[in-house]
Amino acid sequence: MFINLCRYQKLNPFLNEAYLVKFKGSSAQIITSKEAYMKKAERNEDYEGFKAGLIVQRNNEVTEIEGSFALKTDIVLGGWAEVYKKNRKFPYVAKVNLDEYNKGQSTWNQKPKTMIRKVAIVQALREAFPEDLGALYTEEEQTQVSNVSYEVKDEINKKANTKVIDIQPEPVNTLEPKKINDPKPAHTKVQQQNIEGPSF
Repeated sequence: MFINLCRYQKLNPFLNEAYLVKFKGSSAQIITSKEAYMKKAERNEDYEGFKAGLIVQRNNEVTEIEGSFALKTDIVLGGWAEVYKKNRKFPYVAKVNLDEYNKGQSTWNQKPKTMIRKVAIVQALREAFPEDLGALYTEEEQTQVSNVSYEVKDEINKKANTKVIDIQPEPVNTLEPKKINDPKPAHTKVQQQNIEGPSF
């Protein structure tokens, strides 16, 4: 089903445009990369670009800055993005809170500004192109993705937690017939026949 959905959505899993993730206690989900979002948007004739950045608190004021660069004194609150389409008077706008997606995982701890900006971009793209991206979600939007490998490993270990008995085959003795523990073994009478050969 995953391969058929990739074909329908024109996603190439071999290029990491999409991959299948099984969450513990829930059904499997398709994760789509940001690059796949951008490729789909670029193929659309109505696409006219986007803007994206951060929502920060600077000097006790909340302001929106473009890009993912911020001052050390800035407090990052979230991300924003605007997607532009032809024949549309207003852009599609998405604004997301950082604390809603940042769950203290390694990538979010290292690059929170880049990650939250990316979330805003894909959400704006999804709203702008619902027919192409309506049912697709990225790894940054799935906060459990980074723990999936550990959960899957735990599930495998649980299923594999069984006793393994090493059974060695018995040596085959070709000189003596194998004895069968039968209280009444069957005896086969063999009659010796004298066969006379032709005389020369």
